[in-house]
Amino acid sequence: MGLDELSDDIDATYADLGEELSVALDTETRNELAMLESVYDPDETDELVRRAIHMLFQTAVDTGNLDFHLRSGYDVTYDEYLMGMTMDTYNEQPQQQQYPPQDDNARRYQF
Repeated sequence: MGLDELSDDIDATYADLGEELSVALDTETRNELAMLESVYDPDETDELVRRAIHMLFQTAVDTGNLDFHLRSGYDVTYDEYLMGMTMDTYNEQPQQQQYPPQDDNARRYQF
């Protein structure tokens, strides 16, 4: 698998998700959601679910967990997905800075 397959899978899954998602809750999840809703008092419970997805995604990116799974399943990284090309292809381009950047202070992902 590769970058094209990943892009195709993301596009297909995005289309399948639609605008709304019904989720079954177990007792633990319902209890945690009730606690969060009581504390944060959002306009809708949906807002907490959206925040949770953003937080899970950010954590997966920051810890390298997303890259691990992308590399295992598609042989690409999140950086490669964002650039639209693999590092091999990127490094083969003439007069391009080689990856990774030499600046140790550069943040890997910036949101």
